[in-house]
Amino acid sequence: MGDSIQTKSGGSQLEPTMSGWLFKWTNYIKGYQRRWFVLQNGHLSYYRNQVEMATTCRGSISLHGALIYTVDPCTFVISNGGTQTFHIKASSEVERQSWVTTLELAKAKAIRNMESEEDEVETEESGISDEPDVIWKLESSLNELVSCNESLLKKWTSLAKTLSEIESTPDPDLLKSKAKEVCERASMFRISSSSMVNSSSNYLKTAQMHVHKLVKLLQHEREQRQRLQEMVETLAEQHSKLERDANAHAHGAVSASEAEEEDENEFFDAVADGAQNSDANDHFTLGIRTTTGVRRNSSDSSSETEETQETKQVVVVTGGKHPSSLTNSDANNANSTVATSNQVNKASRRKRRSRIPDKPNYPLNLWSIMKNCIGKDLSKIPMPVNFNEPLSMLQRLTEDYEYADILDKAAKCTDPCEQLAYVAAYTISSYSTTSNRTGKPFNPLLGETYECDRTDDLGWRCFNEQVSHHPPIVAQYCEGSEWHCWQEFTMTSKFRGKYLQIIPLGSAQVEFLKSGNKYSWRKVTTTVHNIIVGKLWVDQHGDMEITGKGSSVGINCQLKYIPYSYFTRDSQRRVKGVVMDNGNVKWIINGTWDDQVVIAPVTGNTGTPSNPVYQTGNSVIAWKRRAAPPDSEKFYNFTLLAAQLNEPEEGVAPTDSRLRPDQRLMEDGRWDEANKEKLRIEEKQRAVRRQREAEAEKAAAEGRPYTPYKPVWFEQKTEEGSDVITHIYKRNYWKCKEEQTWPDCPDIF
Repeated sequence: MGDSIQTKSGGSQLEPTMSGWLFKWTNYIKGYQRRWFVLQNGHLSYYRNQVEMATTCRGSISLHGALIYTVDPCTFVISNGGTQTFHIKASSEVERQSWVTTLELAKAKAIRNMESEEDEVETEESGISDEPDVIWKLESSLNELVSCNESLLKKWTSLAKTLSEIESTPDPDLLKSKAKEVCERASMFRISSSSMVNSSSNYLKTAQMHVHKLVKLLQHEREQRQRLQEMVETLAEQHSKLERDANAHAHGAVSASEAEEEDENEFFDAVADGAQNSDANDHFTLGIRTTTGVRRNSSDSSSETEETQETKQVVVVTGGKHPSSLTNSDANNANSTVATSNQVNKASRRKRRSRIPDKPNYPLNLWSIMKNCIGKDLSKIPMPVNFNEPLSMLQRLTEDYEYADILDKAAKCTDPCEQLAYVAAYTISSYSTTSNRTGKPFNPLLGETYECDRTDDLGWRCFNEQVSHHPPIVAQYCEGSEWHCWQEFTMTSKFRGKYLQIIPLGSAQVEFLKSGNKYSWRKVTTTVHNIIVGKLWVDQHGDMEITGKGSSVGINCQLKYIPYSYFTRDSQRRVKGVVMDNGNVKWIINGTWDDQVVIAPVTGNTGTPSNPVYQTGNSVIAWKRRAAPPDSEKFYNFTLLAAQLNEPEEGVAPTDSRLRPDQRLMEDGRWDEANKEKLRIEEKQRAVRRQREAEAEKAAAEGRPYTPYKPVWFEQKTEEGSDVITHIYKRNYWKCKEEQTWPDCPDIF
């Protein structure tokens, strides 16, 4: 491996390249195998030998957004977030450091290239792809003309001066020497004149060649602006018309709507003659129907009848109308759930605030900002605070634990399938506030942290850190008395003009300490609609799988978040699913992600394999959304927990989100100052990043090792029992807080 060949750039203009023999981990049978690695154009590829380079590539990984870290003196790992991971071993520590330094340099270069390409793609899509090139050529030609003109004037001045001296000199010997000088200066003048002529000709050709492009570009811009104006006007007219029509038909539609909703949300009394098939034309993925035996008092002449019900329910997987309300027998379960919730939310030892200042009314030209953002990643758009809410993404992720009492209840379950049903209800509850929260949280700075210690009243404490900037990754760890929960959250987001789509990429896990059961899941897609015209609204959609690990292997939960549709008769924001043990359905889950979730155990199956009909026991309300504080619409529709997240607190780390000045100014209603602070902080972060990249390039050019940025409170490790690389909490934050020692915290604000 000493014959590795590498070529590094001495500046920032050349692409970092490197090649040589390394050992790559293949599997547990073959272990590490010798492979030829090539770093080029922001990609690391490997081959069995150098001959294969012309024919077959065995594997390649893009360095843009990749995670690179060292395992031991000779081993390092490259991962792109889960789908691809290279475990590589060098022959020596020096060689390993050389590769890691060059890879970090290539990663920085790939990020810059990707950002440049995105800008170029956006420019091409908007129809002005040739404009920068045309302007650059014309500007270069013009600069050349100016230089030639200055040179020509100097040469002419020198020549004219010499000619004047000849005219005023009668001495023949002096005239002879002056004649030679005139010839030399005339030659210089002729050369400058030729350069001037050539430059003028080049400028003329460039202008003639591209003038039609400039005319077309100008015309295209006018047409594009006209089309956008017409589109906005049309959308506004349609929106107004829809509002008028809705108001005109509101009174007539209310009664029919209420009747249909009551029809959909009630439990039907089934009789033995098969009347349950009367709704066979309505098809859903999962439905629940309660089959009851009823005794009515015929002597009672009133409209009300006395009923006694058997505790027998039938769950129909396909076919049948789906109820979402509860029977009277479920009311006791609901009351017990509320009682448990009230016990968890006991009076806090510390008096906390219940609201934040009201949201001020700041007018904003929405279209002038959003038209330049179409197609871009949300994390790369310099958005004003007018679109934000005064919370960071770190704090927003902490809201996942608003209903952490569900995990306390799950920890007491002895049946792992029942426990997983409660975990599923907990994952659904994390979306409860998104139905009326359309503000964008602040993008955390690299190294920004957030702590939330609620052990005194809620029984848990949470810590978050922004561990990566490209790609943006948040690492989180939360501790309850009977469970630990952690996640690595990253996402991709695209703005498409009419809607904004957020696709989470990270995963979350929970471990119950007493049983040792572990479960992991990934979040579903979030879409924000009506970005330009109309009222903003949020929808969750997609499939979520919660899988068991450790002692709960073989148990999993399949949840389906049904997207909103104008044409469905089903209630909106519906979530339904099943808990299975090695393929056998054990629990049924049903509800809405903005209101409540009901779970029920399966006691039998009387259907066919193609149309299973499950009998269930009593339903239980696993989660019920708490009412929002009074007038919450005045302060960003915050819940009580959300209003307390950014409350000032002493003794936190200097990188805590509570200390972020632009966020604090926004909460106080000083939005103009907040926007200025936001620009200052973001530019400070860019300057630090540029400095770090320059140091990496300098180290690569000098052939010395360079240590990339590392998180303070988390470290990258391979997850136990898998090859997934994730950020593991070091468990040292709370001790540092107690001692008030913050030696490694960066200056980010």
